[in-house]
Amino acid sequence: MLKGVACSLSASMLFGYIYYFSTMLVPLTGEDIFAFRIIFTLPFIWAAVFLFRQRFFLKRHFRRIKKHPWLMLVFLTTASITGFEMWLFLWAPNNNEALNVSVGYLILPLMLVLMGRIFFKEKITRLKLVAILLAALGVATDIFAKGGGSWTSAAVCGYAVYFLLRKRFNIMDLASLAIEFTLLLPVCIYFGWHTDIAAAQQVNPHIMWRLVLLGLLSGTAFIFYILASNLLPMNMLGLLSYMEPTLLLISSIFIGEKISSDSYPLFAGLLASIFFVILDGVWEHWYRAKQQANLPLK
Repeated sequence: MLKGVACSLSASMLFGYIYYFSTMLVPLTGEDIFAFRIIFTLPFIWAAVFLFRQRFFLKRHFRRIKKHPWLMLVFLTTASITGFEMWLFLWAPNNNEALNVSVGYLILPLMLVLMGRIFFKEKITRLKLVAILLAALGVATDIFAKGGGSWTSAAVCGYAVYFLLRKRFNIMDLASLAIEFTLLLPVCIYFGWHTDIAAAQQVNPHIMWRLVLLGLLSGTAFIFYILASNLLPMNMLGLLSYMEPTLLLISSIFIGEKISSDSYPLFAGLLASIFFVILDGVWEHWYRAKQQANLPLK
């Protein structure tokens, strides 16, 4: 359990640092950074496929695609969604959208709970329902106060469609992620090929080393997350997943973005919803532990 928690926290801290680290890659654009991130991360993903014995899933996906060629369209769709979200993740910190994107990642877990209920008839506990309603109230108040919402926050919430497709078509393993990243590779090579690295080095002399480090950080973060998913029960993994958007929010503040007074109700609603989600997860974990130990509930 402790190893799993350590791996999950390490992954969250690395993803949070990558958010801040992207500001050290100027003058590259979001497209450039995204391209090199995929190029330098892909070897780590494929190494993890073999390290974590995911070859069975890889072969199964290829057999399914051969039998149902339309499944390749599903992989292309999920690859496109995750590619866009990764680009947004790296573009936002350098374009004054870091705070809005971090808000989107705070809302995303609640969107997943809601979509699980709608499409898979998954049960929503009372505490999670309260959390969803508080978050919705905060978002509605923010939209009313500002006269509109942020497209970047909404785009991050759209990431829920990615997880919906992966679950619907049973492609939630590491091998499927390797396939998605590989499908993104031609686009990334195109952007990388058209990047003027020489001009970027004049402004940022250490740019190439930092791009390699970006791939190393990303690959290590993914491996830590995969280890955590194998070592922790789902409810505990879900609770710890809130560490990442919290760190993204902190990174946004370090980057220099400020929370306006108009956004206070939004963050109050989100923080309250996170509290109820964590409370629900702690209760579920304790309840299951009691059941497994065959101890009477007090």
